[in-house]
Amino acid sequence: MSDLGAAQENDQRVRGYCAYDWGKSAFETSVTTAIFPAWFAYLFAEANGISMKLLGSEWTADALFSGAVMIGALLVAVCAPSLGVIADRRMIKMWWLRILTLLGSVSCVLLALSPYLGVSIGWIWALLMFMAANVGLNGAGVFYNALLPHMGDESEMDGISNKAFAAGYLGGGLLLLVHLLMVTFIVDESGSVQSWVIPFAMASSGIWWLGFAQMTFKMVPEPHIENEMEPMGLIASTMMALGEVKKTLTGIKEFRTLFIYMIAYFCFIDGINSVTALSGVFGIVVLGLTTAGLIATILIIQFVAAPAAIGFTKLADKWGTKGALQFSLVCWCFVIVGALSFAPLELENHDEYDIQYAWDAEDETYIVTAREGVNNIAALPDDDEQQWALAHEDILPVTENSDYKEGYAVEWAYESNGSATLKAVNLTAANLGALEETMDDSRFSYSIEGGEFANTTGLGVAHPTSLGDGKLDFIPETARSLVWGPLGISVFLQFLLLGVFGGALLGGSQGLARSMFGQMVPETRSAEFFGFFGFFGKVAALLGPLIYAVMTVMFDSRVGIFAISLLIVAGAIILRKVDVEDGIAVAKAEDERNRQRASTNA
Repeated sequence: MSDLGAAQENDQRVRGYCAYDWGKSAFETSVTTAIFPAWFAYLFAEANGISMKLLGSEWTADALFSGAVMIGALLVAVCAPSLGVIADRRMIKMWWLRILTLLGSVSCVLLALSPYLGVSIGWIWALLMFMAANVGLNGAGVFYNALLPHMGDESEMDGISNKAFAAGYLGGGLLLLVHLLMVTFIVDESGSVQSWVIPFAMASSGIWWLGFAQMTFKMVPEPHIENEMEPMGLIASTMMALGEVKKTLTGIKEFRTLFIYMIAYFCFIDGINSVTALSGVFGIVVLGLTTAGLIATILIIQFVAAPAAIGFTKLADKWGTKGALQFSLVCWCFVIVGALSFAPLELENHDEYDIQYAWDAEDETYIVTAREGVNNIAALPDDDEQQWALAHEDILPVTENSDYKEGYAVEWAYESNGSATLKAVNLTAANLGALEETMDDSRFSYSIEGGEFANTTGLGVAHPTSLGDGKLDFIPETARSLVWGPLGISVFLQFLLLGVFGGALLGGSQGLARSMFGQMVPETRSAEFFGFFGFFGKVAALLGPLIYAVMTVMFDSRVGIFAISLLIVAGAIILRKVDVEDGIAVAKAEDERNRQRASTNA
């Protein structure tokens, strides 16, 4: 084959490789980060209220979400190294990539059924399908990453890896833009998103993933293996794979540099992936961001991350892969400290409160209404929040759901045109005092304008703007007092500002981490070692959400974010011990031994 033909074939392989990132990122972006967290929080609240009892503890939607991410990665973490051993001895990398892609994408499509299965079942189905989709995504990632060493030599690794990540951000970002436009403009008469829009976003993300993966299956050839192993039975192949994994672990001293890097990777990728995976649910549950605001922020991050990933390739050319990666990790530490400082501004104007009372001088009565966009009251009639609303329904802007079809006993009242219902109420010192006494357990706020109780306000402890009870609340309190408040920067702009910085680091840190590992992996054992790479990454995916869930249950969500951020610091410190040149030399020596052994056995 001529040099021109070889170059064209290589370009085609790289395009096919990047196409997979372009496709799968729809699930990672639209589903995992942007839409599913808020949607799951809504489905969860419909069935359970603010929290539910599980294993003797109170679990919120974000804690349960992180637990689902953890469980979804468990199967892949256990199986990946053994599957990799077999894939290095048989030409089945692309076969496994197809099967696991099918599992993940179809599960993503099936997420769309969640709201049609009833209140009590819908959130459980969503959680199960989300876990299955994550198994497909993470499992496919093992074999997809194992193709990287076959895409080019180590001098090309940074460029190919970062180019694939850039394609992922652009592909995921384009579909997310479509979803954002749908969520914004396809609304019903009440101004709410049409009921079919979110299920459509779930289904279209799965179809997008599966569709663009076809380019990968067509354009990327199965890496050739000299003297391919004969097919074996399930038990025999499993025992062989486990034996090889054990042999690799007992002989880990031969790959000391790679092993040190895997420990560093375990730590810092855990922190990075956990922060990005949980940022959506953190924004909704803790900061009170709207779904549209969250999607808009993530959309901007996508288009910042794509060119930044390419920019980190240039930085790696100048500083080396390790130097550029270390720089990104240091910057990540600053980003996470910034995330802890997020603080919704204190409510100042009457129309910013959830429940608004206005004095009607002509009728000498108060008119109460609910702020547009206020979250629904929990769905189950026997829920504490429902009981709270029922106890004060005479002075709250709520209406009874007489048929209880959706589980609601009461819900916020809105007119058919989307405007809030105006309700005249008899506000007295007695019933207002009774409401105030229960506000400590509420996530809502109220304000009174005019009349006898003018300028009276109330704020629930669980309201996003309520700070002071958390272990680390002094950080956002200080930031709000010194920076956000004086400058008038809303929590949406705070999230957006820091998101842009995080997005600029995301593509570079992930791409360089994969590239650095690929440079030190023997090409003849790429699937096995990327299986371990996946194992460390997936165990990290277990650990980070587990830490977040435990810290959130024990303390609060900010403590959870801070705890997993410490892993990035640990990873950056360990990375200093990695000698990349030594790792590359060891990998080349292993490839030479394996090829000689294959020739001898032929």
